[in-house]
Amino acid sequence: MARVKRGTTTHARHKKVLEQSKGFVGRSSTNYRIAIERLEKSLQYAYRDRRNKKRDFRGLWIQRINAAVREHGLTYSRFIAGLKLAGIEMDRKVLAAIAYDDAAAFEAVVKKVQATLA
Repeated sequence: MARVKRGTTTHARHKKVLEQSKGFVGRSSTNYRIAIERLEKSLQYAYRDRRNKKRDFRGLWIQRINAAVREHGLTYSRFIAGLKLAGIEMDRKVLAAIAYDDAAAFEAVVKKVQATLA
């Protein structure tokens, strides 16, 4: 029985890792042993940050809403409480988009909230 040389599969595995590590700095993109360590770490960062991205965007939306609401003499927390009392069911993503893109529409929402709070 002829012996099996495993160079083909090893080369394919190495090539796969080195293609994924393209763009890394220094030997991390050319040396297999270092590349596989950096690649594993980069995948951990990617997994973690897919979750953190949701937190970051929520924070951004809150900041945008707060900035827009303060122009009308309200605070963010009073505005959110007023929204709930007024029965307006808009999430923060939509409110932030309206505040950013359409000041007139956002002002109408703020007026309804102020009327409810008063």
